[in-house]
Amino acid sequence: MIMTTREKAIVELMVKSSGKHTISSIADLLHVSTRTIQRDLKSIEKLLYEFDLTIENNNGLSIIGSNQNFYRLIQELTKINPIDLSLEERRLLAYIKLVDADGPIKLAPLAKELGISITTLGTDLDDLTEWLKDYEISINRKKGVGVEIIGSEEAKREALVSYLLIYFNDELIESLFLLSNDKLQNNIILFFIKKDYLKMIDKIVYPYINQIQLKLADRDYIAFIIHICISLQRIEKGYSLSEVKLDIGLLKNSEEYSLLIKIRDDLFETFSIRLNDKEITYLVSVLRGSKLIEPEDSYYDQILISRSVKKMIRDVSGQMNVDLSADFSLFQGLMAHMEPTIYRMSKGLSYFNPLTEEIKQMYPLLFLAVHTSINKVFTHLSFSEDEIAYIVLHFGSALELKKEEVQIHALIVCPTGIGTSKMLASRIKNEIPEITSTDIVSLKEIKTIDWRQYQIIISTVLLPIQDDFDYVFVNPLLYEKDIESIQAYLGTHIQQITRDSGHPPVKNSSDEKKVNKNSTNLYTFMEEVDICQNSIRTILRNFSVSHWENEPTCDLLIKKMLGIETQKGSVTNADDVFLQLKQREAKGGLGIPQTDMAFFHCRHDQVEEVTFQIAHVEFPYRLLGMDGKEMDVHTILLLLAPQSLNNLELEIISMVSTIMVENKETMMIFTSANEQMIRTKLEEAFLRFLYEKFEKE
Repeated sequence: MIMTTREKAIVELMVKSSGKHTISSIADLLHVSTRTIQRDLKSIEKLLYEFDLTIENNNGLSIIGSNQNFYRLIQELTKINPIDLSLEERRLLAYIKLVDADGPIKLAPLAKELGISITTLGTDLDDLTEWLKDYEISINRKKGVGVEIIGSEEAKREALVSYLLIYFNDELIESLFLLSNDKLQNNIILFFIKKDYLKMIDKIVYPYINQIQLKLADRDYIAFIIHICISLQRIEKGYSLSEVKLDIGLLKNSEEYSLLIKIRDDLFETFSIRLNDKEITYLVSVLRGSKLIEPEDSYYDQILISRSVKKMIRDVSGQMNVDLSADFSLFQGLMAHMEPTIYRMSKGLSYFNPLTEEIKQMYPLLFLAVHTSINKVFTHLSFSEDEIAYIVLHFGSALELKKEEVQIHALIVCPTGIGTSKMLASRIKNEIPEITSTDIVSLKEIKTIDWRQYQIIISTVLLPIQDDFDYVFVNPLLYEKDIESIQAYLGTHIQQITRDSGHPPVKNSSDEKKVNKNSTNLYTFMEEVDICQNSIRTILRNFSVSHWENEPTCDLLIKKMLGIETQKGSVTNADDVFLQLKQREAKGGLGIPQTDMAFFHCRHDQVEEVTFQIAHVEFPYRLLGMDGKEMDVHTILLLLAPQSLNNLELEIISMVSTIMVENKETMMIFTSANEQMIRTKLEEAFLRFLYEKFEKE
């Protein structure tokens, strides 16, 4: 058995003082954080599993199991010589040694350096090989030659950063904090990162991120500067990128590219290490994959994503019996989250959520509902549980629940109602937290029970054929496949469960709406009505459809369309607005798949009021679509809005952005370039919006 010194100390404390120590008290004794102890306990649980022992935390930590197995553990503890490296640290160091090597490394010297046997090293390499598959990296082992890592330089860096963030996120945060206070003593962080490099990179990058409209989550910021640090150190050692996933030509007008150029110049001045175009492109892809868009800007960036997000909200609402379709803040938040998420996934960038298990326990049914919905709506993508957990938090916030109030009562049916039934009930409580309470009955008693008071029936015996209820047949020992069967049942019956078990009702009855209206300040209500009316009138007044002769390029056509808006007074500086349109185009295609339309759009302080212009040309322009593929475009849609808009105005413009792809019928109407038909469609959409927003009595 392999243990670290700290892990052995924790086990010994639990053995000697069973039930008396908590996570906090152990953390105090060992002078580490509670998070460190929690992480060590997960490793210890795996070790104890070999002895058929478990950890119980009931106001104190105890090791639970038979006396015989407990004695075996104590005997083993006396033989263990702890290593200073944890399992994750050891594998990280092994990976770094392999990445830094110019060729194969002999197994014996590597094992000696890590303080382990060749057999243990072989096991570590097996696990690393499996983990690195997702990054298209392999580990080759040849007898008599040694072990060597095979993969692109880009993949090696991505794998290293991912490993650091997944297993050492807390250490990285702590190191940055100590760095900022000049209290970090080690010159090398986690065997690779140079302290002085990281400190200077943080000093250079942070002001740029802080000054502009680019918003990064703390974890994404750390990932970004770690990427830069690793890139500089790899370049310094003579390793460079041979290829990158993005075309630099598509990025030169983007905000991220401009930012990286400034950072590059400052880095060169500080370290005398030059980042070439491939390095810049690689770091742009990292930054774009972590960027968090301001919620009020999000509705612009992907009308196809917005359509899918609205479908997902409706679907989750249906499953949970809670109508969230009118929650615009939920829509904004999901849009702000989904675009960078989808971008990361398209580039093969993985994402780790340290709260996934906690979120699954906090929102069990909501997690199942979102999991079902997102796979139904985004059929071309495969979302991990880590990503789904982040999305669940958006819905959880919208539901204004700290914890779901749905109570799931399970009926457990056993041959006699005694014996294994108690054990099964205990296992269900531990393994399936969604089930909040259980009742146990014998096979004979089933006919006397009102099964309608239960959300699920679990039986260890085959029941007589019943027309009235379904049940889940499981083994009394509750194997993994049985747990999956129960969770699958809950997942496919969410709507019925939330309806029957009394989910907090949505206040959407006519009486409640009247109360809400009466409680709303009269002047606030009138102001909202005025804002909606004025916004709709402005859009309809500034809406036009025209047939144009082809200009040599699409850019020239856009400039002519902007010229018309300048003459009308809707735009005060056409050149600045055009530049922002091109920057938006550089972020991704604007062509709408399955149509002949391209949607150019932006918000700018040189735009005085919302304007919506459609230009139809005889001969198509070849433009990039939103799906990344080139397409023929006959129809150019130009939607411009002022920089400063309130939430109601944003909601109305968001509707305009999505109505054109609502279904095949609307796509055909907008493609037709028939002004009257399009105007009628817009008017219908606005009327529906007003009815929903201010329900007609």
